[in-house]
Amino acid sequence: MNIYQIAVEDVQGKAVVLEKYKGKVLLIVNTATQCVFTPQYESLQKIYQDYKDRGFEILDFPCNQFLNQAPGTEEEIKKFCSQKYFTTFDRFAKTFVNGPDENLLYTYLKKSKKGLFSSKIKWNFTKFLVDREGKVVKRFSPSVKPTKIAKYIEKLL
Repeated sequence: MNIYQIAVEDVQGKAVVLEKYKGKVLLIVNTATQCVFTPQYESLQKIYQDYKDRGFEILDFPCNQFLNQAPGTEEEIKKFCSQKYFTTFDRFAKTFVNGPDENLLYTYLKKSKKGLFSSKIKWNFTKFLVDREGKVVKRFSPSVKPTKIAKYIEKLL
């Protein structure tokens, strides 16, 4: 299996096969609207604006698994992000990133790049960088600001 064979659910509940993003550099992030890292939406939008015309996409997966920090519906999350942080990158349905109900995408990502001490996602705003061929090349902890990832994105573009 490769990343392009995985289907995820968009905010309307429709299946999206990741083949749609084939040939692009991807930053996949599990997010939350009420987290200490929520302000990272601003710098995520900045790097998206800087690189989207060169084949870069951000895939945003809201996750309510950590202290219920992503409450609300997908529509409420979308509205919050677009009004407060003016985000325009692709957002998907709320998802589980750990445990028996975890999204297949996150099973794949964690298997490809383990964290410092385990493969488990420890918190919101864990980021995975995927190259144009679909290979997961780097995993970033929640504390790594998106602007610090820009140099890695540059190399892949």
